[in-house]
Amino acid sequence: MANSKSAEKRARTNERRRISNRRFRSAGRTLVRTAEQTIAGAEQEAAAGAVTNAISMLDRAARKGIIHPNNAARRKSRLMAKFNKLNAAS
Repeated sequence: MANSKSAEKRARTNERRRISNRRFRSAGRTLVRTAEQTIAGAEQEAAAGAVTNAISMLDRAARKGIIHPNNAARRKSRLMAKFNKLNAAS
């Protein structure tokens, strides 16, 4: 428990930020999963749009400090590798 007024305020602020950040983190995971499923379905045009959306969300989360920039870069790299493999196959 918080021992001072500033610690109580910090606890409230942290909880609000945790809930807000969870929304971005969850959306990023969902968009990456959707892009991977679209790539697995071999739909090139749909996959391109899904990959773009996922990369945009990962960049946004990294810019806001919700995920580490290297984490976003790693996820984008893996996603693009899968997407490029689809393009090479077609």
